[in-house]
Amino acid sequence: MSRPRVLLSWSSGKDCAWALHVLRSRGDVEVVGFLTTFNEAADRAAMHAVRRRLVEAQAEAAGLPLRAVMLPYPCSNEVYEARMAKACAGAVQAGVTHVAFGDLFLEDVRDYRISKMRGVGLEPLFPVWCGPEATTALAREMIAAGIGATLTCVDPKQLDPKFVGRPFDEALLADLPPGVDPCGERGEFHTFCHRSPAFRREILVEVGEVVHRDGFWFADLDAARADSEG
Repeated sequence: MSRPRVLLSWSSGKDCAWALHVLRSRGDVEVVGFLTTFNEAADRAAMHAVRRRLVEAQAEAAGLPLRAVMLPYPCSNEVYEARMAKACAGAVQAGVTHVAFGDLFLEDVRDYRISKMRGVGLEPLFPVWCGPEATTALAREMIAAGIGATLTCVDPKQLDPKFVGRPFDEALLADLPPGVDPCGERGEFHTFCHRSPAFRREILVEVGEVVHRDGFWFADLDAARADSEG
């Protein structure tokens, strides 16, 4: 029997990268591609604000095709749901049976995803669901396994903006204040994953300008430039 064909909801962050690693390690499903929403005005991944070419580099490093869902900015919930439904319907036609998400413990988010997938004929999977009490151990497990990521977005209502642009590592975990989830699951921060056991190569990036926009602080990442002096 053929394995279920899974499309992975891909934000560019560490949690979806870990979900890819977990799914491939289990071996009971076949991950056949990434599904990513992009701000079509900025050509960046929605919310994480990562350049599209970096997300494409992640897909190449993972050896998977990228299904892009382009969203206007600003984007109403109705437009978002309509475009996602169209993308999911196309996936069903291509033989995809499931969509996997990197959610960890937010019940309302999981319930929303389940309801929306039911409407298009895809089964949702939550391979890294663990509960809020387990995210400290999970964060350390990711780091120990070789996940490398950079904080690309910080919500200043929950975390000091000085954390934006920092690597997701043990030093960061030690510096996070009480009440901030170590994986940023409540939206305290978002990341870009540049190294993963699921990648064939590391994506070398450098942190550029830090800006405040729409109530959040963003660090602009781009591909690292080669040293012109050799």
